[in-house]
Amino acid sequence: MILIIKKRFLYFLLLLIVIIFIIGNSILIVAANKITNNQNNYTILIEIDEKKLYLFEDDQLIKAYSIASGALNTPSPIGTWKITDKGKWGNGFGGYWLGLDVPWGTYGIHGTTSEWSIGRAASHGCIRMYNNDIKELYNTVPIDTPVIITNGTYGPFGTGFKDLKPGDRGSDVLAVQERLKELGYFDGKLSGIYGEDLLDAVNRFQADSDLKIKNTITHEDYGAMGLIEFE
Repeated sequence: MILIIKKRFLYFLLLLIVIIFIIGNSILIVAANKITNNQNNYTILIEIDEKKLYLFEDDQLIKAYSIASGALNTPSPIGTWKITDKGKWGNGFGGYWLGLDVPWGTYGIHGTTSEWSIGRAASHGCIRMYNNDIKELYNTVPIDTPVIITNGTYGPFGTGFKDLKPGDRGSDVLAVQERLKELGYFDGKLSGIYGEDLLDAVNRFQADSDLKIKNTITHEDYGAMGLIEFE
C-alpha cells in the first residue's frame, strides 16, 4: 500500500514538473515574441484639413503634432499607407525621413528648414513637421506603422469628385482603376496614375455604357461606374 502511494506521488510530482516546464517555456516564448515583434501597436492619422498628425498607441491617442501638407497643385496622398523606410536625411528634410508606400510617387513625413510653413498647405505633397517633432516620431514608430491620410469627408475623393484627365495622379485615380478592374475593364497596374492603360479602359467602359467617349472622367462617368463621393 505504501509502495503504491509513493508511486502515485512520484507520478504526480513528475506530471507537475512537466506542466511547470511547459508553462515556463510558453511564458518565455511570449516574452521573446513581444521583444522581437515590438508589441507597441502604433498608428498615425493625418488630418490634412486640420494640419495635424495624431499618433496612437494601442488605439489610444498619445500625441498630436502640427504639420504642413501638400499645396493645392501638389496635394498630399489621401489613403491608408504604411512606413516602408526610415532614413536620416540632410538638413533640407530636417534630418529625418519616414517614407510611405504610395504607388504614384515618392512621399514621406519629414522635417523642414522652412518651419514657417507648418500649419499651411505648402509642400510638394510630403508631410512636413517641426524638426524636433519628426525626430521624436522617427525614434518612436517602426517600419510598417500604418499611416492614414484624410482630407474631407469623401474618402479617396477628398472634398468631392473632380474631373480627371490623362496625366493626373492621386487617390481618386487609384479608386477609378480599382473600380474598372472590378468591372473587368482595367488590367493594368494599380498605380494611381492616369496613363494610356487607364484611358483605354475608360473609353471602352464609356462605349459600353452609352456615354460620350472622351479622355476626361466626369461626374457622369463616376456615376455610371457606381462610384459615389461617400465611398
